[in-house]
Amino acid sequence: MNIQEYFGRISYNKPHKDADLPTLTDIFQHHIRAIPFENLSMHCGEAIELDLQSTYNKIVRKKRGGWCLEINHLLFWALQELGYDVCILGAHSYEPAEKGYAAEINHILLKVVIQGDSYIVDAGFGGAYQMWQPLMLISGKDQSQIPGIFHFMEDNGTWYFEKVKRKHYIPEQSAAEFPDNPELGNIRKIYRFTLEPRHIDDFQELNAYLQVSPDNLLRKKSICTLQTPNGLLALVGWTFTEVKYNYKEGMDLVDITTLTDEEVEKTLKDKFNIVLENKLVP
Repeated sequence: MNIQEYFGRISYNKPHKDADLPTLTDIFQHHIRAIPFENLSMHCGEAIELDLQSTYNKIVRKKRGGWCLEINHLLFWALQELGYDVCILGAHSYEPAEKGYAAEINHILLKVVIQGDSYIVDAGFGGAYQMWQPLMLISGKDQSQIPGIFHFMEDNGTWYFEKVKRKHYIPEQSAAEFPDNPELGNIRKIYRFTLEPRHIDDFQELNAYLQVSPDNLLRKKSICTLQTPNGLLALVGWTFTEVKYNYKEGMDLVDITTLTDEEVEKTLKDKFNIVLENKLVP
């Protein structure tokens, strides 16, 4: 494994002498715009191995993406190589359908300490809840980024990560089809976590379980999302969505297309730079 090869994969070619916040932010943004959040392996009959060399070969050499366990593990390795004080944390993601957090840890994120300040760095949430910059670990403070306003709330050692929702403008659909529901509120819960350091091996069971459990979303849907300079791209099953952030004040432009099987393959290549070795079953 080679840090220069990783930099080539994320198109990063700037000096990186210091393990400082501007360098971290820059590398992170290159990472999320080059490496898709995707679970296509399990919809192509490929096993997902949770060891660093396998992850490196898949993402860096085969130019694939991965899910949180892979993407954040690779980023953890890269930041360690660059001299950052970084550790792995585990989180329970919020499940809107269940109106609660997952009972077991089902997400991995990173904590980076720079000059005494702690930052949360997570390249593996994908979609519209993907942060674009490291977030300072501070309770109750709104932190505004292009995707929206994020914040953490701390309660007795447990941290809650949330995002302020924004309205969506979908050109083909009238506003009447998407009435605002004041009962839902304007906060989207994302996950909760503690600061207990973890090791990648702590997630081996989760990695195996997610690949076989029929109930989880990642088994039910083939997903590929990628952050762009002004929004995001998402391919879920046969549905391709392009989002442009803040197209109007406080509103995102959402363009949705339904694809054929042939168009799915072409879209993966053209939009996500992914060429699969095995046949995808969306």
